[in-house]
Amino acid sequence: MAQKAKYLVTGGCGFIGSHLTDSLLAAGHTVRVLDDLSTGVRENLPAAVELIVGDVADHATAGQAMQGVDGCFHMAAIASVQRSNEEWRRTHDVNLSGAINIFDHASASHCPVVYASSAAVYGAPARIPLDEDAPVFPLTAYGADKLGCEQHGAVAWEVHQVPTRGFRFFNIYGPRQHPDNPYAGVVSIFADRLRKRQGIKIFGDGKQTRDFVYVRDVVRILQHAMAAPWTGAQVMNIATGNGVTVVQLAETIARLCGNGAPEITWEAARTGDIKMSIGATPRLQQILGVKPEIDLETGLAQYLNSL
Repeated sequence: MAQKAKYLVTGGCGFIGSHLTDSLLAAGHTVRVLDDLSTGVRENLPAAVELIVGDVADHATAGQAMQGVDGCFHMAAIASVQRSNEEWRRTHDVNLSGAINIFDHASASHCPVVYASSAAVYGAPARIPLDEDAPVFPLTAYGADKLGCEQHGAVAWEVHQVPTRGFRFFNIYGPRQHPDNPYAGVVSIFADRLRKRQGIKIFGDGKQTRDFVYVRDVVRILQHAMAAPWTGAQVMNIATGNGVTVVQLAETIARLCGNGAPEITWEAARTGDIKMSIGATPRLQQILGVKPEIDLETGLAQYLNSL
């Protein structure tokens, strides 16, 4: 990553984007943020950061944000499967049209773009662990749009010579996830309730297995991706390769909070809930030479200490 570069972080007031912004500033870079503040909050940003409040799905706004930057970290998204089902058109506008807007404006200067994809592109996994060559068959609008981002990222390179790197995030957790958000992740919801010694709700049998990655690892990998030599359009997983069931997650958080066994209310399984999702990272390690390093218990302890 160039010294004293200027970067755009879309979604920079949100969970991952704000951590990335902090890390870029700490490395001496200048950061501009584009965020519509629909889920992100201004308080996540230092006062010195230039903030454009606007919608990445608006072509002109995206163009304004991309002016004069050396690279873009495109994190803006409506990252909710449920909401993508309920608001199909709006989430499509943000999640796919927004990415195309960024790629389009990047074409003027061949500005490199590091962007967020998702493990949702795999749908119901044909095999475990999921490496990047596993079949992709998204089962939700969110997953379909993220797969579309990857395909347009390839077009951005092949047609417009825009270097792109997309990252299929598995389950990212850490500080600044808000449990009161109706689309919040399971870690933040469990942590909030178990710290207060309240019961939790689990859908299905609790054996759903996920691959949880601490946000600090994600930020480190994204920055490394911008700094590494560019060779076209690439897509990689960010995962640990370790699976944990929802019940095991609850028990671990309860123990770290000094509680006994969590009080669980069991609910019917949610439609379309994938049973198992564990990632493998051969491309990440081969191309960039990095991988997540923070184990789940360490990450959970750091997260709980931040609350």
